[in-house]
Amino acid sequence: MYKVVSLILAIALSGCTDKIQVGQTPEPITTLPADLKASMDNYTLNKLNQLLALRAAAPAEQQQDSGRMIDLLSKPFLGTPYVANMLIGSQETPEKLVIDFRGLDCFTYIDYVDALRQANTQADFVQRLIHIRYANGDINFLQRKHFFTDWSHQVKTNVTDITATLSPHTVTLVKNLNQKADGGSYLPGLKNVQRSITYLPSDFIDGQVLAQLHTGDYIGIYTHLAGLDVTHTGIYIMTENGPVLRNASSRKENMQVVDSPFMDYVQATPGIVVLRAK
Repeated sequence: MYKVVSLILAIALSGCTDKIQVGQTPEPITTLPADLKASMDNYTLNKLNQLLALRAAAPAEQQQDSGRMIDLLSKPFLGTPYVANMLIGSQETPEKLVIDFRGLDCFTYIDYVDALRQANTQADFVQRLIHIRYANGDINFLQRKHFFTDWSHQVKTNVTDITATLSPHTVTLVKNLNQKADGGSYLPGLKNVQRSITYLPSDFIDGQVLAQLHTGDYIGIYTHLAGLDVTHTGIYIMTENGPVLRNASSRKENMQVVDSPFMDYVQATPGIVVLRAK
């Protein structure tokens, strides 16, 4: 997904190491971008049409419920292969808009789902994806939202960071995103960003916290690594069998989009950052 600095850190920056956007929604566009079909393979285009039809068939009440739509539209991706480094672009390589449902990493997965939840047409989906993935809708490596918390810290956001509201035990600290512990950069050419990150340590994730989480909440797995906010992302889904983390998993036993038991998963991590769709 990003320029490889080292294999582990590159995967971490793509948000998928399982070892461990306020403004108006973009208006739908009516003219299909000329390069849309060229940028999508047939499998992706067909699946996009199926997902748009699924959304259109949902009752109006459900369409107005972000969490239910995220659940509905994320589920058909279960079983999709995990593929790291899906996006194209770096300091040396021109950024390219990638739309490819054949393989997902954990961050492109939530990119696509969030764009789908309000999209009515192919062109609408593309426009929303561009604004979700890039600041100001500018398809440029330097404008890409490389970090999970970029979603809630841009001028126009699609989510609200609700982490601090979940518990009195949340921790807030300042991180210099993109800056390694040795002073180098994970992503050469990208400016370091000083940001306050609030996370809830896993020791304090209990029944009271779960009662406040909503289906469709985006979950970031916090990391203590300098210069990074999270190392994995997924979606909180409450099922009849209990809560799960729906995620594009790079774990050896998975390597696909799966529903992981939520508590088992997060209790083995440093903690969580929670973003809620607007």
